[in-house]
Amino acid sequence: KMMQNVHLVPEADEDDLYSGYNDYNPTFDTEDLENDVAFQQAARTSHGRRPPVIAKIPGTSASRSLATGFGSKATLNSSMGRPTTGTIQDGIARPMTAVHAAGYTKAAMRGSSFDPLGQARGPASPLEMKNSDRSEEKIRQLEKKVNELVEESCIANSCGDLKLALEKAKEAGRKERVLVRQREQIATPENINLDLTFSVLFNLASQYAANGMYAEALNTYQVIVKNKMFTNGGRLKVNMGNIYLKQRNYSKAIKFYRMALDQVPSAHKEMRIKIMENIGVAFIKTGQYIDAISSFEHIMSTSPNLKAGFNLILCYFAIGNGEQMKKAFQKLIAVPLEVDYDDKYISPNDDPHTNLLIEAIKNDSLRQIECERKSMAEEYIMTAAKLIAPVIDTSFAVGYDWCVEVVKASHYVELANDLEINKATTYLRQQDFNQALEMLKMFEKKDSRVKSAAATNLSFLYYLENDLAQATNYADLAVNSDRYNPAALTNKGNTVFANGDYEKAAEFYKEALRNDSSCTEALYNLGLTYKKLNRIDEALDCFLKLHAILRNSAQVLHQIANMYLFLD
Repeated sequence: KMMQNVHLVPEADEDDLYSGYNDYNPTFDTEDLENDVAFQQAARTSHGRRPPVIAKIPGTSASRSLATGFGSKATLNSSMGRPTTGTIQDGIARPMTAVHAAGYTKAAMRGSSFDPLGQARGPASPLEMKNSDRSEEKIRQLEKKVNELVEESCIANSCGDLKLALEKAKEAGRKERVLVRQREQIATPENINLDLTFSVLFNLASQYAANGMYAEALNTYQVIVKNKMFTNGGRLKVNMGNIYLKQRNYSKAIKFYRMALDQVPSAHKEMRIKIMENIGVAFIKTGQYIDAISSFEHIMSTSPNLKAGFNLILCYFAIGNGEQMKKAFQKLIAVPLEVDYDDKYISPNDDPHTNLLIEAIKNDSLRQIECERKSMAEEYIMTAAKLIAPVIDTSFAVGYDWCVEVVKASHYVELANDLEINKATTYLRQQDFNQALEMLKMFEKKDSRVKSAAATNLSFLYYLENDLAQATNYADLAVNSDRYNPAALTNKGNTVFANGDYEKAAEFYKEALRNDSSCTEALYNLGLTYKKLNRIDEALDCFLKLHAILRNSAQVLHQIANMYLFLD
């Protein structure tokens, strides 16, 4: 039998292309396993089975007994307390292993499910935080709460609830002090959040000032200013100067403004200009016009603006320097407005897309800002011209003529007509009616707005002279030129009232009030008209409304008393 598995070498070497393909390892020959004595013996005995393993506590060096398939016990000694492999029993070698399969123990088999990863035990308990970590978390939460209180305080202030804003600011201050103490206990002082401390104190001082608690505000600002750890705290002396200015303590206001000016670097040009404006205003309040002029002249030479230019004119007016008033007025006229003029709102062609764009930007928010800035500039210029015209030359007429010429040479050409009308009204105040009429008649051929203003004044003049026909003609001209002119409508109502048509006069007065609810002349005349129509309740209502506007008018009080007399 053994010879059947032996392959003999051929006697002669032959070159066979297909030789070797049928040669294989006899180990893999399974055809004669039934006749293999060694294999059959292994199949009938425990040679083909793994010996059972008794679960013991691993990791000890104690000897253990190992039961075998032959019914005997073999004592195995191992340095690791594990059974060895390759043990020889009765001269027969059989395989053994010390590998302990995970999860396949007898203890796991006794009434328990298969769970090699221990998932049935549930999630692991959370890790306990160290005391330092817990303290840091509390501090972070407290910082978050302080920031929220500061924000709530600012929002309440912007909504006008000053009392709530102050309460929130105080609460933020209390919590911030607790936060600082906790920080000092667990960390070095360098870890204190200085930005948070600064914002809390600054907000608290601002809320004190908003509520009129100036002493508390100044004390809080002092805490910031004196703390050298706040690098830019010195700039808050501007706020302290503002408080002293409100308290009319002008000398201290100037002192703090100057200290703040020293703290602000030259790179912050705009802020320095604003501080210098405040210094100039404080000098005006104290009557130190020369010092104020020095401040405003510096501003007008470096960064000119309308307010500084107007204040400069006031200072020169106060000291009576006519030549300097002229120069200051020219500087005021030359201040750049930085706005686009009306040319860009005029369509250059009939392109529908361009027209749509122009319509969209005609009344947007930027256009409104431009209109407000232009209106403010015109108001400053008109006020300054009316102020200096009577004193810069030998007569007010010559002074007005000079102002008109200067305005005509600037971007404010439209103001020239307004100045000439003001010149005519000045003649009226001086009771020089001929000069006033002569000037006003020059505007009959001007544009509609100027024509309406001139015609209104002419109507008033002829009304005073009891020339109702001329007064009516110019009143009609004024209304037709500008239907939204409340003064023109009031004059038209006066002419109708003088002719005895009270109902129609009331309609003109009402229309004037619809165009301008603050037109006191129309409201007073409407009350007189209702009185003529014997509508006493409505007349009393008009005079009471007028009394709310003009609290100390003797004429209004007389009419109210007269109405109550009629009601009795």
